[in-house]
Amino acid sequence: MRDGSPSSQAAPADDVTERLGYRLKRAAAALRGAMDGALREHRLTVPQYACLELLDQRPGLSNAELARGAFVTRQSMNVVLRGLQDAGLITRPATTDRGRALPAHLTEEGHRRLAAARSVVYAIDQRMTDAVPERRLAELLADLDHMAAALEG
Repeated sequence: MRDGSPSSQAAPADDVTERLGYRLKRAAAALRGAMDGALREHRLTVPQYACLELLDQRPGLSNAELARGAFVTRQSMNVVLRGLQDAGLITRPATTDRGRALPAHLTEEGHRRLAAARSVVYAIDQRMTDAVPERRLAELLADLDHMAAALEG
């Protein structure tokens, strides 16, 4: 039902490719594939890029905060952070005075690599945005936010 109340029974799909979830997953997979290819040229993965973007916006985020922001598990973020640290793109203290969180910060090389990768990622985002008529973009973005909220809450 489109009135906001859950339907008592989901309609069976004659063609699963016509379902909203399938279409969202297809778009997400296309985005991920385009980003994987573009970021490979910058020696970054999508989670590494997301981590660099988050740290550029909010330096000092913890592993848990970065994991939430990059849509990966804490364990996966540990691997991402180790790789970024080994590549000299971030720094983290060996220990901390408070709690267990080890705040991460971009290095100068991290800032340089992010700036170079950002342009290709933003170009991909623009290609996707350009595929939506401008008059419908705000509504689509709001709909996507509503869908996420419906499933998160």
